[in-house]
Amino acid sequence: MRQRLLTCVGLLCLVLVASLPAAAQAYSTPAKPAVHNQAKLWTAPRMPDGHPDLQGIWSNASNAPLERPKELGTKEFYTAEEYAALVAKRGFLGDRGGPQEVHYDFSQYGMDAMQSRFAPNLRTSLIVGTEGRIPPMLPEAVKRNAERAAHAKAHEFEGAEYRSVTERCLVYGELEGPPMLPPMYNNNMQIVENPGYVAILNEMYHDTRIIPTDGRPHLAPNIRQWRGDSTGRWEGDTLVVDTTNFTGQTHFRGSSENLHVVERFTRTGKDTVLYQFTVEDPATWAKPWSVELTMGPALGAIYEFACHEGNYGLADILSGARAEEKDAPEDTTKNPPK
Repeated sequence: MRQRLLTCVGLLCLVLVASLPAAAQAYSTPAKPAVHNQAKLWTAPRMPDGHPDLQGIWSNASNAPLERPKELGTKEFYTAEEYAALVAKRGFLGDRGGPQEVHYDFSQYGMDAMQSRFAPNLRTSLIVGTEGRIPPMLPEAVKRNAERAAHAKAHEFEGAEYRSVTERCLVYGELEGPPMLPPMYNNNMQIVENPGYVAILNEMYHDTRIIPTDGRPHLAPNIRQWRGDSTGRWEGDTLVVDTTNFTGQTHFRGSSENLHVVERFTRTGKDTVLYQFTVEDPATWAKPWSVELTMGPALGAIYEFACHEGNYGLADILSGARAEEKDAPEDTTKNPPK
């Protein structure tokens, strides 16, 4: 039995999940690594148009960190024995295995990392390849992001337009995509297919990506969108989604508006979808980098993520700044008395 409740604390809007921890933990312990050639042994169900059926409500919760711990070097996979020993020692693997933010106790809401339901994965990092880490940022990208951060800091309390698009509940590009990285919670997404289109709804934040698969070209280069312009195509049993035309406001991991993302969705089993993506941006990184994770079935339906309705933190930040300005002594150096 499971219930969800929506609550908002400051800028954190949560769809709370109350579940049975023992059942969740049992699912979360992988017995075997994902085998990529399973697709050869299993035939995906088909839609009326003949394409693979990717439909369903999936979870991209993961037990692997985005970047490989440096001490593991080029090691891409744990053995089952190594993984079991690490879980026994640390309780959980991944970015979420560290200390929680001091003002939130996720375990009291049934959102402790060990309660997450995730598909088996023995990868040492979601980033694939021998390095297993995001390539170093180019000097011009470091400078660009430092200037962006300095500008935001200089105007941070002047108005909502100076806050990030994520803080304003407009778009959470890194989680909603493209590309889609696993969030701390609300990992559910729903995929729906129709002739000529695929739609992906993420529980966090709230947007639906509409991806045409009818062969149309990308938008003109002068038309830019927060989530870019996505076009899809089928390569055998894999849905390939190509996204360009980003803006400078939704900078994925410090990227520029020239970010190019290629995602691949492959149904590999009754309860699994292999999700892969490659990002490249010659203005940010010296080379492309890729991620791979296996999505499993979600526990239940998609629930509303009412971010705007509960975003009291944004209003409080700005109203607090106005109150401080009102109470501050007048700066006579700027406006000397007559």
